Amino acid sequence: MTTVTEREALRDALGLLRDREQVAERLLESSAKHSFDPDKELDWDAPVEDGKWFWPPELLSLYDTPLWRRMSEDQRMDLARHEAASLASLGIWFEIILMQLLVRHIYDKSLTSNHVRYALTEIADECRHSMMFARMIKKGGAPTYRVPRIYHNLARVLKTVSTTPGSFAATLLGEEILDWMQRLTFPDDRIQTIVRGVTRIHVVEEARHVRYAREELRRQMVSAPRWERELTRLSCGEAARVFATCFVNPQVYENVGLDRREAVAQVKASGHRREVMQSGASRLTEFLDDIGVMNGVSRRLWRSSGLLA
Repeated sequence: MTTVTEREALRDALGLLRDREQVAERLLESSAKHSFDPDKELDWDAPVEDGKWFWPPELLSLYDTPLWRRMSEDQRMDLARHEAASLASLGIWFEIILMQLLVRHIYDKSLTSNHVRYALTEIADECRHSMMFARMIKKGGAPTYRVPRIYHNLARVLKTVSTTPGSFAATLLGEEILDWMQRLTFPDDRIQTIVRGVTRIHVVEEARHVRYAREELRRQMVSAPRWERELTRLSCGEAARVFATCFVNPQVYENVGLDRREAVAQVKASGHRREVMQSGASRLTEFLDDIGVMNGVSRRLWRSSGLLA
């Protein structure tokens, strides 16, 4: 395995890396001040509000397509309800994977360290988020949308063989694009109050998760052996392709009375949709490029996913 000196391990293209224990200590302090219990924080007994969306229309997959222009307002709002459920379902799937990757990460580390303590705190956050998303799906009356079985089973492999930097790169992929969308959702008074509450909690708590993952990925990309860095680039690019494919379950279109093939084709051809997805991923792709994750085949895979121009 490649070894590096402490001085080398603490610096990358973005500059000096912060001490791992100090980062975790600050995140633990933030968690103590700004953590939420969704069961108590949100009014789950309030009725669904007439005339309000479950997701911003501009973020819906079919927005500004010919099919969208033919849809009635009720059908558009129903699409928003189902796409919100699809995204929440994807979020639960991803958070369950993330929790297992975090447990693997800390398995052989110092159990009394701030780094491990924060990882356990994040796992507790993700447990609450998954339950919160499930409750939101149920509140909206839409079904749960599972990812295709092939990706569901591929995730079993990922959870077993993922490298440490690969785990944190995948974590950021799952968190940052949804976070960008949720930051547009929770201040929007056109949106259902319960959805705004869910996205507000998630944005506040995920900011810590992103910080933790970014700091650790930077450290890993400096200290990991070359083969592990190359595998991380490949796995991250492939994860981007899978994530983009699973972002909206095509069954959504059938469930709101649309032709599935026509809807999927129009989403793929939509310049607006491509711009939304690339805007959501831009902060992440810039960061990954800066720290050397987007080199070679990884960049080609990201471009094929549609998340990178």
